[in-house]
Amino acid sequence: MKSNSSSPSPPGSDKNESSGDSGEKTEGVTLITGDPKKAIIKLSGPLIVAMILMSAYNLVDAIWVSGLGGNALAAVGFVTPLFMILVGLSNGIGAGATSAISRCIGARNQEGVNNTAMHTLVITIIISLILTVLLEIFLNPVLSVLGAGETIGLAVSYGQVTFAGTILMLFTGAAYGILRSEGDTKRTMYAMIISAVVNMVLDPILIYLVGWGVAGAAWATVISQALVTVVILYWFLKKKDTYVDLSWKYFKPDLKVTKSILGVGLPASAEFMVMSAVTAILNIILVQVAGTDAVAVYSAGWRVVMMAIIPMAAVGTAVVTVSGVAYGARKYKNLRIAHSYSIKVGLAVAAITGVITFIFAPYIAQIFAYSPETAYLAPTIAAFLQVMCVFYLFVPPGIMSSSIFQGVGKGITSLILTVLRQLLFVAIFAYLLAINFNLGQQGVWWGIVAGDIAGGIVAYIWARLYISRIQRQV
Repeated sequence: MKSNSSSPSPPGSDKNESSGDSGEKTEGVTLITGDPKKAIIKLSGPLIVAMILMSAYNLVDAIWVSGLGGNALAAVGFVTPLFMILVGLSNGIGAGATSAISRCIGARNQEGVNNTAMHTLVITIIISLILTVLLEIFLNPVLSVLGAGETIGLAVSYGQVTFAGTILMLFTGAAYGILRSEGDTKRTMYAMIISAVVNMVLDPILIYLVGWGVAGAAWATVISQALVTVVILYWFLKKKDTYVDLSWKYFKPDLKVTKSILGVGLPASAEFMVMSAVTAILNIILVQVAGTDAVAVYSAGWRVVMMAIIPMAAVGTAVVTVSGVAYGARKYKNLRIAHSYSIKVGLAVAAITGVITFIFAPYIAQIFAYSPETAYLAPTIAAFLQVMCVFYLFVPPGIMSSSIFQGVGKGITSLILTVLRQLLFVAIFAYLLAINFNLGQQGVWWGIVAGDIAGGIVAYIWARLYISRIQRQV
């Protein structure tokens, strides 16, 4: 049964007692309140499937649009930076919801669970309305500043439709976060699969058969998100078999609850912007030392790298939920278990992924260099991928440590670790090795590896010291 008994309040908690309606624990809640090792493995599986499929859909989307010509593909490219801001906010709000709600679940605070979920929805609605108005009004001038030039018409037609669906994008991100907070990653997977499949089916129909061109790609995205929104609302409002109960009767405006969500959500969103900034910096260095071909190599190779680290990112997402529950329940030993175990799992995945990438790098490179015009890039792309095999091994300590801090509500700490790893270590090492040590584009590659090693070490030590400190307070 959902417990209504008193339980110790976690540090920073708003209530000292559990309260709210009684009901049956879901399978997910039973899972996340039990063995942290088992929870991490079971939560990660569906997330890996969903995240890989979403990455594949993004690739397919680009392939369909590319059939319209260079201007259409460029138009989508000019809208992408604005779109990524929304993606960052969507994921950030979801992370904030996961952290805040899972801490309430750990503290057996049912009233806090429902109130926090409703706060998440209110925050999502307010941010969505503000951004929709701003983006629709200022889209044309912003795209002009970004250099859309002769593609401005196509970019505006794509952007207007895309940003009209802002509330759908942010809502689905928030809903995924709520579902993850109660250990329901299977339903999150189902929703993401529906979104990806519907989008991929609608793309060719709306772009070519209906004849909407680049706007058709945007409509495919919005329609798929609308369909998923209907499914999610059915789960929460009609089927009502989730642990979280979404109802306005549970909403009690509370600034502390808002801060609990945004304290993780906003820094998590900012991490996307930091990573985008670092990409821009690396591109500048690459152009300076090796020309635009070096950027092409990095851009193509990095797509493979991002696919390869999806399993590790999924494990990290599971750690946010597990650590949030452990923190809320004051089971600080489980924080250490979750941190250590997730890193071991991540290292095993990284080792397997690294070996596969190293062996098949020449063949993977051919995917991006199949035409006569780009064939000469294949050996360099393969070399880049083989260097990144070392990078994989040092990703888990950084991701899992940041996830621990997000789970316990310390989003700023997670952001600081990202800034240190990306802006300080990666950017500086890349600059020094590429320019000062005259290693060219390979200096940038090894700079990424060195920065990740340094960032991973700092993150790991910081997380262990934090866990040791709060364990001593018990």
